[in-house]
Amino acid sequence: MNNSRRRTLQAQDLLLLIILMAQVHVSKHPLLQHKLALLRDTETKHRQFRELVGEMAKLLCYEATADLELDGLTVNTPMGQAQGHRLKQEIGLVPILRAGLGMVAGMLEMIPGAQVWHLGFYRDERTLRPVQYYNKLPVEPTVQLCLILDPMLATGGSAVAAVDVLKNWGVHHIKYVGLIGAPEGIDKLSTVHPDVPIHLAAVDDHLNEIGFIVPGLGDAGDRQFGTA
Repeated sequence: MNNSRRRTLQAQDLLLLIILMAQVHVSKHPLLQHKLALLRDTETKHRQFRELVGEMAKLLCYEATADLELDGLTVNTPMGQAQGHRLKQEIGLVPILRAGLGMVAGMLEMIPGAQVWHLGFYRDERTLRPVQYYNKLPVEPTVQLCLILDPMLATGGSAVAAVDVLKNWGVHHIKYVGLIGAPEGIDKLSTVHPDVPIHLAAVDDHLNEIGFIVPGLGDAGDRQFGTA
């Protein structure tokens, strides 16, 4: 058996174990899978790529928020009164710069009252470790739930760092919402923060030697903003 085939089998075994043990949710929604194929295609230009990221974020938002708590309320309709519900929790969207920016608009269409904050990390090309360069959080938490937005869960370094920042800030109900994950990144985030659910459209094979997801879709930031 060649090294590539052995590595693929090891990654698949690892992924199966992670999914069985962790809070990993991989959507099988037909619309997401259709849009994901377009997103991966090298022929997809940056404008359409951005639009697809936003559309997929909206669909993932629907699934990631299925367990939100509700309060009851009474509303007046033209024909009388009706019992209804409203969200109990205040929600914060935390896109990781810069690729996470493309997911914000779709999320806000679903949760227009959400607050939006930004965290910036870049990956050291030598160590592949995240380096924080931007943090725009309020002094104190004003929400009960944060959704971290980042299209690619690759090494998991930025995701772990973002959760660390939010927990140290005082928010402990956190979910990660992305498009594609690698087994290595899922393993890292799940190991360090097993209480953080992970919502994805797909899990790919492995990371290559420079920390990119294979087959993946390339650099999500570059492809969104036309800087490839």
